[in-house]
Amino acid sequence: MEIKKSLITLCIITCAVFFVSCKSAKSSEGSKKTEALEVLNKANSYWQTNNKAERANAFWHPAAYHTGNMAAYEITKNEAYKQYSEIWAEKNKWTGAKSNDRSGWKYSYGESDDYVLFGDWQICFQVYIDLYNLDKVKDEQKVARAKEVMKYQMSTSKDDYWWWADGLYMVMPVMTKMYKLTGDQQYLDKLYEYFSFARNLMYDTDSHLFFRDAKYVYPKHKTKDGLKDFWARGNGWVFAGLAKVLSDLPENNLHRAEYIQIYKDMAQALAASQQEEGFWTRSLLDPNHAPGYETSGTAFFVYGYLWGVNNGFLDKKTYASVIDKSWEYLTKTALQPDGKVGYVQPIGERADQHKNVGPDTTADFGVGAFLLAASEMTKYKD
Repeated sequence: MEIKKSLITLCIITCAVFFVSCKSAKSSEGSKKTEALEVLNKANSYWQTNNKAERANAFWHPAAYHTGNMAAYEITKNEAYKQYSEIWAEKNKWTGAKSNDRSGWKYSYGESDDYVLFGDWQICFQVYIDLYNLDKVKDEQKVARAKEVMKYQMSTSKDDYWWWADGLYMVMPVMTKMYKLTGDQQYLDKLYEYFSFARNLMYDTDSHLFFRDAKYVYPKHKTKDGLKDFWARGNGWVFAGLAKVLSDLPENNLHRAEYIQIYKDMAQALAASQQEEGFWTRSLLDPNHAPGYETSGTAFFVYGYLWGVNNGFLDKKTYASVIDKSWEYLTKTALQPDGKVGYVQPIGERADQHKNVGPDTTADFGVGAFLLAASEMTKYKD
C-alpha cells in the first residue's frame, strides 16, 4: 500500500513539474514574440515619425528600408506601415531609374536615371510587387515598369549584372518574385545565370563567404593583418538575399540544392565569426581591421538565421545560441531608448571605411534590416 501511495505521489509530482515546464516554455515563447513585436513597432514608429516617405527616392537604400517595412506590415497588419510604402512608391511613380531611352540604359555603376539596368535601381521592384500582391483589385501600373525593365534585361546577352555582393539582395528576390507574378521560366534561368557570374567572381569556396566585389578578392586585397577581408554588410546582403530567394523558389528548381548549400555553408561560416557580445565586426575574419559594434550586417545575419530555422533549413539546436546572442545585441545595444536603430555603418563599400560608428549612427537600410530580423523573430519558437 505504501509503495502504491508513493508511486501515485511521484506520478502527481511528475505531472505537475511537466505542466509547469510546459507553461513556462509557452510563457517564454510568448514573451519573446511580444518583445519582438514591441521592438519592431518601436523602431519602425521612430523611423516613420522622423522621415517622411515622400522625400525618399527609389534608390537602393530607401528601397531596402521598404523591404523591411513590408515584412513589418505582414506581421502587424498595421495599415500605416503599408500606406507609408504606398506613398513612397507613388511618389516615385512605381519606377526605379526613369529613362525611357533603351539605347542608353546602363548598369555598371551610376545614380542617374539612365542606369535603369543597375541593380541598385531595381530593388524597389520587390516592394512594388509586394504591394501589388496585396491589392484586391490589381493595379497593373504598380508592376508595369518592373516587367518592362526586367524583361528587357533578360533579352540582352550580358550575364555580369551582379558584380558586387549587395546586388544579390537587390535583385535576386526580384527575379523570383517576377517568376511568381508572371510564371515566366526565363526569370529563374537568368537568376541562375547571373548568380553564377557573381559566385564565380566573389565567392571564396574555402571560407564560404563573399568578397564585396573583384577589388577585394584575396590576395590582391588584404586586411591590415594580411587576412582575407570579408565585409559584414556585404555578406549580410547575400545571406538575406538567399533566404528571400528560397522563400519563392519552386521546390523542383534544378539549382535549388546549390542555393541551399551555399546558404547553409555561409550560416556555418558566419557562426564561427560571431563576437561574444552577439554582433559581427565589419571585417568578419579580422576584428582588428575595423573593430566595434555594427548593426546592419548583424541584423541581416539575424534575419537569415531566423528564417532558416523557422523554415526548416537550419538546425535550431545548432544555431539557437547564435540567434539568442545576436538578438540580445540588437535589442539591448543597437536599439536606443527612443527607438533609433544605432551603430549602423554608413553607406560605403568596405569594412574600414568609417571610424566613428556609434549609438546615433543610423540609416534607412539598417532599419530595414532590423525590421526583417524582428519580423522573423515573431515566428521563432525558442
